[in-house]
Amino acid sequence: MSTLARVLIVDDEPHIRRLLKTTLARASYDIVEAETAREALERLSETKPDVVLLDLGLPDRDGLELVPIIKKQTTATLLVVSARDATDQKVAALDLGADDYVTKPFDSEELLARVRTALRHRMHVQGAQSSIVAGDVEIDLVNRRVLKGGNDVHLTPKEFGIVAELAKFPGRVITHQQLLSAVWPNDYERHIEYLRVVIRNIRQKIETDVSRPAIIVNELGIGYRLRGNES
Repeated sequence: MSTLARVLIVDDEPHIRRLLKTTLARASYDIVEAETAREALERLSETKPDVVLLDLGLPDRDGLELVPIIKKQTTATLLVVSARDATDQKVAALDLGADDYVTKPFDSEELLARVRTALRHRMHVQGAQSSIVAGDVEIDLVNRRVLKGGNDVHLTPKEFGIVAELAKFPGRVITHQQLLSAVWPNDYERHIEYLRVVIRNIRQKIETDVSRPAIIVNELGIGYRLRGNES
């Protein structure tokens, strides 16, 4: 969603995890993996994903048992990705709280579309906007695009992560620590100088006058604020 939308893949088959990871990485999602139910619950607590892709045939616990646990412990959108194609299994998963059900083998583009739809629904439920306009810049949080004057702006995953975190709360100051925590998952990487470098690079790509930033505004000693047109 982290801004860099974070997806937790829960599947005990290495080749399925590789396929999912490749598909999601192509769309610049932040990816976390788990092979077992136990690992999944640990990763869920540690990484706070926006989306969970859950296989039902886990070695230590039936995936259906995890559905209500995941939904109780997190606001993440839950998509079951399973070879179980019987109607009763799909109904059971959805009745237990799953947001969607994708059967294996799956089409990669369809899976990405399902993830985008899930994120859009999650934002709607949370009352968040899916697209923010700031000056001549449009930030599309669902499709993970930034446009300036109608033209695509290429941002690295970390650059987009910072922009997305600010765009979720236009007009509101987001502290340095909040931004670092959202985009740098490891504590030892959270140095404010890294953040300043990324902000500088973003401004060079989206600001009309880098010397006088009008979109990403610095709040001295606190953090940054995205000055959206409606904020």
